[in-house]
Amino acid sequence: MMLHAVVKPRALPASFSIVPSEGLCQRSGTRRLVVMNTAAGAVVEEGSRQKDGIQRLTIVQPDDWHLHLRDGDGLNAVAPLSAGVFRRAIIMPNLKPPVTNLSAALAYRDRIMKALPSNVEFEPLMTLYLTDVTTRQDIKDASESGLVKAVKLYPAGATTNSQAGVTDLFGKCMPVLEEMVEQGLLLLVHGEVADQTVDIFDREKVFIETVLTPLRKKLPKLKIVMEHITTEDAVQFVESNTDGMVAATVTPQHLLMNRNALFQGGLQPHNYCLPVLKRETHRRALVAAVTSGSKRFFLGTDSAPHERSAKEASCGCAGIFSAPIALPLYAEAFEQAGALDKLEGFASLNGPDFYGLPRNSNTTTLIRKSWHVPKEYGFGPGAVVPMWAGQALNWNIE
Repeated sequence: MMLHAVVKPRALPASFSIVPSEGLCQRSGTRRLVVMNTAAGAVVEEGSRQKDGIQRLTIVQPDDWHLHLRDGDGLNAVAPLSAGVFRRAIIMPNLKPPVTNLSAALAYRDRIMKALPSNVEFEPLMTLYLTDVTTRQDIKDASESGLVKAVKLYPAGATTNSQAGVTDLFGKCMPVLEEMVEQGLLLLVHGEVADQTVDIFDREKVFIETVLTPLRKKLPKLKIVMEHITTEDAVQFVESNTDGMVAATVTPQHLLMNRNALFQGGLQPHNYCLPVLKRETHRRALVAAVTSGSKRFFLGTDSAPHERSAKEASCGCAGIFSAPIALPLYAEAFEQAGALDKLEGFASLNGPDFYGLPRNSNTTTLIRKSWHVPKEYGFGPGAVVPMWAGQALNWNIE
């Protein structure tokens, strides 16, 4: 398949104060690009300059490898929005109570399926919530079901609904991790220490040093996804593990915003997530990683809806809702880096390849046309404010 595209560089919304990145491709003028889908992903060839126009980019339909769907009325509101964009999604298990065994995972899966429109094809890939009392049998049952694809490690107290998380990874959890190796289940990691004496901006780095590095030495055959990475340290950790057993997901917010976005014009609760946004140098490192063509980085939105009043509060919840607009947001980030040819690999190919799942057969077309993100979406009896609310985007899904 061959597509023609006209690309015009565009600055990010001024309210986010992102400084142009050193080392990123800053194009002047517009170029005509020929985009061809191949087995290795989209290939872009430069051609002659053209006048401004609409760009169409067709890629293999993407999956979301890190998604929060919540439950109840919230689930009913947001599940159709993700299903309208993504073919599959890894579903986070941090409900109340958490999804800790196969029975709970299957019941949650049934509720997700009931929340979807009948004419939508969407496959929820279920996960278990790792605790200090998870058993080998829990892992065997999950693996044999074929419906549970991974186990999620939340350090106790590290993020939303993580109170039941792990306190003794190298003790109580080690037999379970060994069983995961035997069964071929992946370990998904919220990579931050929960130690409140560690600076919040350093918790990912410390987690790598004190947990992930020794874990890799103890269980080198355990396949690990370090989720929603935020730092240059995490990029270097993933790249340093060259045996194909470690990968990472990256969110749209960590590609498009740095920590200034938390305070621009006043406190911005809808830009607050965990792991928290970091310095500009770390954002640049993430952009360089996802646009490098490396197969060890892939799309995971970490879309995490909270009702508006829970965000705009004296003690606001962590989480950014991005699911329905995530793909246009990623396109913005890749365009800023001059790397639209790398978007398909990141969004559609690297994830299923790492999980050992087939790539999707359907395609998705992005069209370059200015529009404004809705200021809110319905969320049960209330509303949820999305990332980039009310701001202009130059990309949309056709």
